[in-house]
Amino acid sequence: MAAMIRLFRSSSSSIALRSFSTAAVSETLKSQSYPHNPLPTNIEPKGKTVQWVFLGCPGVGKGTYASRLSTLLGVPHIATGDLVREELNSSGALSKQLAEIVNQGKLVSDEIILNLLSKRLESGEAKGEAGFILDGFPRTVRQAEILTEVTDIDLVVNLKLPEKVLVEKCLGRRICSECGKNFNVASIDVAGENGAPRISMAPLNPPSQCISKLITRADDTEEIVKERLRIYYDKSQPVEDFYRSQGKLLEFDLPGGIPESWPKLLEVLNLDEQEYKLSAAA
Repeated sequence: MAAMIRLFRSSSSSIALRSFSTAAVSETLKSQSYPHNPLPTNIEPKGKTVQWVFLGCPGVGKGTYASRLSTLLGVPHIATGDLVREELNSSGALSKQLAEIVNQGKLVSDEIILNLLSKRLESGEAKGEAGFILDGFPRTVRQAEILTEVTDIDLVVNLKLPEKVLVEKCLGRRICSECGKNFNVASIDVAGENGAPRISMAPLNPPSQCISKLITRADDTEEIVKERLRIYYDKSQPVEDFYRSQGKLLEFDLPGGIPESWPKLLEVLNLDEQEYKLSAAA
């Protein structure tokens, strides 16, 4: 384990960071408020960086929103779930062990995740990547503490949805076995609880050429999905408290699908999509 931590520290400490000011994010988080979302009030930027973490239950959409922000801000999106799936599809030594863990709906161990993440950071450093948005890591306080030792995290975004919506989303997930793209056939319309608004999400249907090639992930059964959520709830609260105590946690209740949620997320982060697109094209 010590060797992995040293490797993680070595690869992370030399990452050159893209210039991006988090000062505006800090001011926005202090001044705005969303229902049921206590916002961080003490985010102090450490220079001009993008070093963000996305938290949230399985199926909440961490990958979707982290990937969109990654493209907008010009920093890599590093998803530990993708790292695990890449290893599962390889002939590596961990492949069989990971298959058993994932198919039972259990969390992958710290040692395995840190091993995969260390290799990913080392590869990114060699390619000259700058900054990052982490998705699905850390999942435990132990991981969060190790991450704090090796790099500074500016902001932690915790995406939230009711459990009923999460289950429906997970059961609706489909993957095209040919092109590898992700889709969702679920049409969700769930009444809000405790005064919260109704949540509606239209399906993300595949194009005609993918329809006959859709497959369901082996771990997307109702029993396994609910077990994964139970494990996540047990593990996530301490991680949320860890970052909340540092004034870095932004809890964001998703109001619906991408069309409703994306602009609101950009608003609370004080990001102008058109401004960044124009800047990137210049």
